[in-house]
Amino acid sequence: MNRIVHIGTGAFHRAHQAWYVAAAGDWRIDGVSLRSAGVRDALARDDYVYALEIADANGRRIETIDVIDSVTVAPEEPKTVARLIARPETQLVTITVTEKGYHLHPDGTLDLGALADDVVALRAGEPPVTMPGHLLAGLAARDAPLTVMSCDNLPANGEKLRAALLVLAEAVGVAADRVTRHRFPSTMVDRITPAVDDELRARVAAAGAPSHAPVATEAFSEWVIEDDFAGPMPDLAAASAQIVKNVAPFELRKLRMLNGAHSTLAYAGLNKGLTYVHEAVTDTDLRALARGVMNEAAETLPDAVRGDAAAYADALLARFENPHLAHSLAQIAMDGSLKLPIRILGTMADRTDSPACARALREWESWLDAEFAAGRMPDDPAAEALRDGRAKGQRARELLEGAI
Repeated sequence: MNRIVHIGTGAFHRAHQAWYVAAAGDWRIDGVSLRSAGVRDALARDDYVYALEIADANGRRIETIDVIDSVTVAPEEPKTVARLIARPETQLVTITVTEKGYHLHPDGTLDLGALADDVVALRAGEPPVTMPGHLLAGLAARDAPLTVMSCDNLPANGEKLRAALLVLAEAVGVAADRVTRHRFPSTMVDRITPAVDDELRARVAAAGAPSHAPVATEAFSEWVIEDDFAGPMPDLAAASAQIVKNVAPFELRKLRMLNGAHSTLAYAGLNKGLTYVHEAVTDTDLRALARGVMNEAAETLPDAVRGDAAAYADALLARFENPHLAHSLAQIAMDGSLKLPIRILGTMADRTDSPACARALREWESWLDAEFAAGRMPDDPAAEALRDGRAKGQRARELLEGAI
């Protein structure tokens, strides 16, 4: 049987890629957790079968997903990750580790200094720690071509991942063809997946479904994949994924319109004392602000997707209003220093005037100031630099361009 190795077995993977693979049939997934054993332990209690609660304006329903066979916790079994990637039956590697898991500079190139320990380990033939390190170790041990698919919110994610691995390969003395023989299609993924809470666990248990590792999500789901594969693939198109020649227009629309509006609502909503997206989007002022960000973003999009941008914005607002999806603003607010350059600054760079996006940056500044004043550090890899920058009076653009 053909198999998939997925790196980053969090809630989004189980709501999105695993759901598609289950619908496609005949393929199985072996997961990899780069840090915690928590997901592995929870899934194992139900033999890796889990409940997916799907919510829309009409209510909730539960699907039981049985497509994951194992989860390897990399710190416990560091050499197993490369073996899983290198084995012949693995035909596809998928990845969801968030933007910071790629260790990229703001310009999208690999921050090799952040991988210094991995460089030393790989040169010595020892197992690495990071996602790029584990992936390179697996590819270096493999001869047959493999499809490696980033499913994180990075523009041209496949291209960036391939380029990063080539830089790492050169640093550790791995031949470039150990990377270039494989295919790295870019993808765009979209499905709102809020954090798991006790209420979800209680609803799932009451329904008699596997309750130890449930996931909540919305009815809408989208997966756009570049048609660039090294070998066999699950029939994802039959499961409603779109296989296209060029992902970039879809990716840009999602990052600037959906993700840009999400980040805007997160900071502006938190500044107003709100908790959830559906609360923020029903605030008249914040709804207008989010729509303004979308409208500004729409004017920067390629012709291939600009024509339906207004309808796309309407659909986004309807999705945000979903009262059965408790999507936390604080969850979206994480890692702003990595997200905002892609979600907001990109739009501003392509326009002469972007008042809604400019306000989004001011809302981020205000939120940062409130966090620091309360003695809290934001969940952001550049938290200390952001704190020091705001103490010096640096504005959002200075923070985003110089603090990380």
